[in-house]
Amino acid sequence: MPGCPYWTKRHLKVTQTARYEKLKPFSQWINVFALPKVPVPPLKQTLDLYLRCVQHLVKDEHFQKTKAIVEKFGAPEGTGEFLQKKLLERRDKTTNWVNSEKKLLALPVNSSPVMVFPKQTFSDHKDALRYVLSFDMDHYVSTAIRRALPVDYARGQLAGTPLCMEQYYRLFTSYRLPGLKRDTLKVQTNAASSEAEHIIVACKNQFFVLDVVAKNKQLNEMEILSQLEKIVKMAENAEERLPPFGVLTSDGRTEWAQARDVLIKDPTNRKSLEVIESCLFVVCLDEPSGLEPSDTNRALLMLHGGGREKNGANRWYDKPMQFVVGMDGVCGVVCEHSPFEGIVLVDMNVVVNRTTSPSKLTRSSSIADLPPPRRLLWKLIISNFYTNKISDLITHCGFSSRLVNNLDMDAYKFKFYGKEFIKKQKMSPDAFIQVALQLAFYRCNGRLVSTYESASIRRFQEGRVDNIRSATPEALAFVKSMTDEKDSEKMKRFWDAIKAQTDYTVAAITGMAIDNHLLGLREIAKELNMGKPEIFSDETYVKSNQFILSTSQVPTTLEMFCCYGPVVPNGYGACYNPQADHIIFCVSSFRESTETSSAVFVKALEEGLLEIRDLCNRSSAAASKLADSGQGASQPRKTGK
Repeated sequence: MPGCPYWTKRHLKVTQTARYEKLKPFSQWINVFALPKVPVPPLKQTLDLYLRCVQHLVKDEHFQKTKAIVEKFGAPEGTGEFLQKKLLERRDKTTNWVNSEKKLLALPVNSSPVMVFPKQTFSDHKDALRYVLSFDMDHYVSTAIRRALPVDYARGQLAGTPLCMEQYYRLFTSYRLPGLKRDTLKVQTNAASSEAEHIIVACKNQFFVLDVVAKNKQLNEMEILSQLEKIVKMAENAEERLPPFGVLTSDGRTEWAQARDVLIKDPTNRKSLEVIESCLFVVCLDEPSGLEPSDTNRALLMLHGGGREKNGANRWYDKPMQFVVGMDGVCGVVCEHSPFEGIVLVDMNVVVNRTTSPSKLTRSSSIADLPPPRRLLWKLIISNFYTNKISDLITHCGFSSRLVNNLDMDAYKFKFYGKEFIKKQKMSPDAFIQVALQLAFYRCNGRLVSTYESASIRRFQEGRVDNIRSATPEALAFVKSMTDEKDSEKMKRFWDAIKAQTDYTVAAITGMAIDNHLLGLREIAKELNMGKPEIFSDETYVKSNQFILSTSQVPTTLEMFCCYGPVVPNGYGACYNPQADHIIFCVSSFRESTETSSAVFVKALEEGLLEIRDLCNRSSAAASKLADSGQGASQPRKTGK
């Protein structure tokens, strides 16, 4: 997923905002404590693998310098062994030792991924509001908050392993609080808190409180629909309309923290912020954008709302879950994913998405007795000094048209084949697509670069992700061979690349990859005020952590797709969803970079996937012909599902 690739609870300072009122049943805790802790790989193993990952991506003179630095770092009784010992001590004392870099960039595009739902057709605004009710949220939310969801088990490589469920429990109980130097992830821990009995509805850049529990009773669908209709009517009242305070959450984190510090000087603002921060989730009722609802445009509108001129201010980006329902049928989910990873978002959406809106709504006799929804109030007038400052912050917020115009997105459906064809080759679909992405990048740039692919480590207590470094030496050998070598040599190198990708995937999901480990060693040195060891200031290490190609597989059983922005100015974000007979890609880049073009990359990707298909078909035909001639043929290697 986007932004910093190593999101864990240590990425942000985590605070518990309420105590446990009673102990949870042991059966609900057993999943976490029965799982092993994230392992700390052997130091030599990580250093050797690090050198192998970077050697073919840098000039030889740079590599020789890096090799000497690494050997010095890993020498007996050297800095590396000392930091390794301290890291092992941390592992013994904590649930999850994995640390993370902090990012203070704005959340939209730079960090927050989105899930784009199929295009909807609404006859009127009431039809759109009825679609809100199609999300089967009440049971799922209550089950997640009670920590009673069924345990997940791993799929794909090493399938069947039980997975940590902690990320699910933070979907609706978390809030990202901005800080001047470091954000804080606030987590509500008392499942039955009355604070968690409301949602926030954003409409026309205004924010309203919708209590989902009234008189100790859960509202039914008809009652919720009635409250939503009241909110839409209230939002249309121009006389009561307030400035678009939500746009402040789209700014840089330091800027938003400064603005928030000013806002909370007034008790009205402070109360409104408290209500938002304690809500279950946000529902954003968007105005029609006026854009053609293509896959690409819907992806863009989910990522940034079209900017403040359209629906970009009709958001509260600090809340992890924002369900967007556009009156023009553009719908999806925007997530602040510091509490959870993309696959958790996908699984939740698959469960709560009923394919159709409820057809029969029984009118409730209690509708007339419901207290009306409440508009959240904001005060600009605190003092003359602060009044001007708040107005300026809203007016000149960093969420500008530049961000909207800069993002270059191409949502593309590759229709020629899908994962069923790949499985017939006895290859892993994910490894197959990753090698194809390397081929596309090589065709566009004549080189490979450090590549990030998220790998779940939920097999461990509170495990999040590590990085699969897909730009392997074997991948480079394959993409070079596609220029002029014989089919037999191309196919051999393709198999080698698939195996290397699969092997690294297994290493990553079992806690044996290099990125978390190296980052942990670096952060230990920082905490001990040792100064930065040379290995981490070396040009090769710095370059190896600039992920020009940031990728993620986000498979779904429904026709929806995920996307996010690039993580560096001259990079690509490439999210993909392999289906049985097609593959959905979302490729993003920045127009301001002269090195990237999403359309060019997608064209190279399509051509490469077709060439690989033809290569596989020719090789299979040749093998069959050889077998028919009685000379025999070697069996293809199997690399997983």
